[in-house]
Amino acid sequence: MTISSNFDGGNIHCASINDSGEIKVKIKKDNKSDFHQWFYFKLSQAKDVSCEIEIINASETSYSNAWHNYNAVASYDRKTWFRVQSTYNDKTLIISHKPLHDIVYYSYFTPYSQEMHNDLISKSLMSDLVSYENLGFTLDKRDMDLLKVGKDAKDKKIFWIIARQHPGETMAQWLIEGLLDSLLDKNNPVSKELLKEAVFYIVPNMNPDGSFRGNLRTNASGANLNREWLNPSMEKSPEVYLVREKMKQTGMNFCLDVHGDEELAYNFIAGSEGIPSWNESKQNLLDFFQNALCEVSPDFQTKIGYDKDEEGKADLSIGTNYIAEEFNCLAMTLEMPFKDTQESENIEFGWSDKRSIELGKASLLALYKTINKL
Repeated sequence: MTISSNFDGGNIHCASINDSGEIKVKIKKDNKSDFHQWFYFKLSQAKDVSCEIEIINASETSYSNAWHNYNAVASYDRKTWFRVQSTYNDKTLIISHKPLHDIVYYSYFTPYSQEMHNDLISKSLMSDLVSYENLGFTLDKRDMDLLKVGKDAKDKKIFWIIARQHPGETMAQWLIEGLLDSLLDKNNPVSKELLKEAVFYIVPNMNPDGSFRGNLRTNASGANLNREWLNPSMEKSPEVYLVREKMKQTGMNFCLDVHGDEELAYNFIAGSEGIPSWNESKQNLLDFFQNALCEVSPDFQTKIGYDKDEEGKADLSIGTNYIAEEFNCLAMTLEMPFKDTQESENIEFGWSDKRSIELGKASLLALYKTINKL
């Protein structure tokens, strides 16, 4: 019986293991950082053994309260991921599972690998609606991929959608996959109408280095990209620097930054209420989009979310705050849970890759309802 994680996105250290299924592991910290919560590993030769996999440093992780009411995901084929019983005792997280096959994978959420990312980029480019730009390179010399969807024309609106500034929040890239599926479907009348009025700039993965390294929140330099927007640099945060420079070239009318939240069991939006230029008109626009998303997706809600920033007190180093102020546009952060949704539960799968895909499709519908107000 063995534990391994030496693969794309893998993260775990095996402290002890025996053939009776008693396994102790630790989540490794992000490089040059104290952040840690993401795990992804393979258990081999444990078929028909009742295993107790104990994450012994769960109480020391970045969001230890998030382990309450959380169940890990598992997969035999790395395509279908299901929830397995997990129990947190305020010290350790214990994953209890009896594998049906010789190899099983466990993860914090359904992974989204670099190869899957490459497939998404290449598949998208099969559409004549899409053009590609390599914005530059990360510190680990990975491509910063940008997809442009739609044709330039006078008076068209500019929409930016970015995801996975925090690499462990893989649900964000699953949402992008769903959004692209709808946007590039020539039989979809909503997408057709959106592309008459707007051009989309989409960055499916803002943090490819952190994703490959199995990090929760940081890039190769240990930077939290969503705190780098005021003063990014090619030495510390090239991902933000390169994307921000392109945004300055295009301008924008709308930006959606897609994330995941460890603790809250809800889908919700965090706006930019605390920026200096916030006003009633911007609040009404934010409210309209949120209400539109509620109408098209029962998985989305507006009751539970983050506390709003006080007037003028927004941290402008955060992506959507910087973007909303710099470009005078509607910019928001869409958060999805690592757990199941509190009000629309799915016992077998919890909040999942497939449900994230569907929320991506719903987000386009909400944008269609909102476009004439932007």
